[in-house]
Amino acid sequence: MSAVSAALSAVLIVLLAVLVPFSALSAWVDLEIDDTDRYVAAVSPLSSDPAVQSTVTDLITDEAMEQIDLGPLQDTVRDFLHETVRSFTTTEAFANAWDTANRTAHEAVTAALDGDSGEAVTIDLAPVIQQVKQDLVSQGVPFADQIPVQRTEITVIGADRADTLRDTFHWLRYCSIWPAIATLVLLVLVVGIATVRGGLRAALTATAAVGAGFVLGAIVLRILMAVGRRRALDEVPGNDRDAAAAVIAALTASLRTTVWVVLVVGAVLLVGAVVARVLLGRRKSRRG
Repeated sequence: MSAVSAALSAVLIVLLAVLVPFSALSAWVDLEIDDTDRYVAAVSPLSSDPAVQSTVTDLITDEAMEQIDLGPLQDTVRDFLHETVRSFTTTEAFANAWDTANRTAHEAVTAALDGDSGEAVTIDLAPVIQQVKQDLVSQGVPFADQIPVQRTEITVIGADRADTLRDTFHWLRYCSIWPAIATLVLLVLVVGIATVRGGLRAALTATAAVGAGFVLGAIVLRILMAVGRRRALDEVPGNDRDAAAAVIAALTASLRTTVWVVLVVGAVLLVGAVVARVLLGRRKSRRG
């Protein structure tokens, strides 16, 4: 490999290490975070997540018990109500209420990411509480009618951390899916030009560089996700942390899939191109 070819390959690898995570994140914001149906589909399974069920149960119970004063029976009633609400969180009615809450919350989440400083990203559980109250009252559960239906939030991203993410979010939303398209066009051009100018060996060298860039880009994306998750949860209140972690994990599931897909494709391209080049070199040596 000539010095010029090695230098161009190194530049391509570094460029892809930047473009791959940037493309994945901008496409993720455009296709999932900004799309209500995809957002709800991503978080819908969380209605059966133990952390979410526990957080919702604790919040509803705490809100209800603030309205009830039964003296020495307070703890007994609290335990009874807590178990009743906990049981409700395993029903289909709760799952439907959770979807309704998140469909309403999606607009608030995107507005918070677009909004002014000092505003946290939260999910309002009022629609869930309303459904819980209706079902418990219809079942004749004591004191269920005293459950207050008011704005009750799970914090997903703290206010200070949300402020640091807003500028990045705006850029990713502005770029949309165009970085991903530009990356694919770049790869076609690089491999195509290499093939025309240098033949099969040059094409294999370019393909190997593309594979290495994909692998490195996937690793960079995974690191960015881990750092972002940790920083986002740093400011979340302790009572909400498990539920917030579950929400973040659900929303970034497609990104984790992207990491593995890009990593596998990159590894196949890299190994395949290197092996093909070695075999091509041996064939030429035998002919010589």
